[in-house]
Amino acid sequence: MKYTAHINVMPLKELLDPQGKAVNNSLHNLGLTNINEVRIGKHITLQLEAASKDEAEQMAREACKKLLANQVMEAFDVTLAEG
Repeated sequence: MKYTAHINVMPLKELLDPQGKAVNNSLHNLGLTNINEVRIGKHITLQLEAASKDEAEQMAREACKKLLANQVMEAFDVTLAEG
């Protein structure tokens, strides 16, 4: 079966996010002062084939652990859709 894995990779909450901080400051400079704590991450989609949804999720998680996310500094979550 074909699946689409939607992966979100974000900096760990305990770590400073310099890019998010810069965007937050820029938003404040534009007058959007009610926006706080901007965090910037990545959204990745993978098209994959697997015998089951569990196998597809395992494949996507393995890709994250081995390449797509730096687990020392980032957390990830995986959502699967058929097709």
